[in-house]
Amino acid sequence: MLYDVEREAKEKHEAEGYEAFVAARHALRGERSRPIFQQFHDWLVAEVPKVLPKSPIGEAIRYALNHWAALARPLEAGFLELDNGACERAFKPVALGRRNWLFAGSDKGGETAAVLMSLCTTCKALGIDPQAYLRDVLERISTHPARRIEELLPDRWQALRPAGEAAKA
Repeated sequence: MLYDVEREAKEKHEAEGYEAFVAARHALRGERSRPIFQQFHDWLVAEVPKVLPKSPIGEAIRYALNHWAALARPLEAGFLELDNGACERAFKPVALGRRNWLFAGSDKGGETAAVLMSLCTTCKALGIDPQAYLRDVLERISTHPARRIEELLPDRWQALRPAGEAAKA
């Protein structure tokens, strides 16, 4: 039900611009999501005496109640997401590759891998093809002036590219 409210806010207000979307989502959450949160909180409180404290459901209920302020935080501000799915997705490649990082060869190899992963992740977040970005930067870096090296960072690189070329380059 909470995600239905989020979907409705996105469908109706996202085209209005970020600030308007955030304000509309905050208002919609206050109207429609707050009662859902309250019902869930009331249910948690009612269930506490009915379950064994060390059972999985008992521990889950206690955890939810102990962290209620954090769980309900999205009701306070429209810019906050309802869950941390985007953050989890961003960290997934790091978690999957954790064992591989043991074999980076050296500390310097690990640092290089971290820089490359950071560049690729930034490119993806900006809608840039990481392979095209790296190809272009590696071709130009030897002749690019050191004092203007910031121009090769993904966000600045994209801004300097002709419209439409950065994404498909």
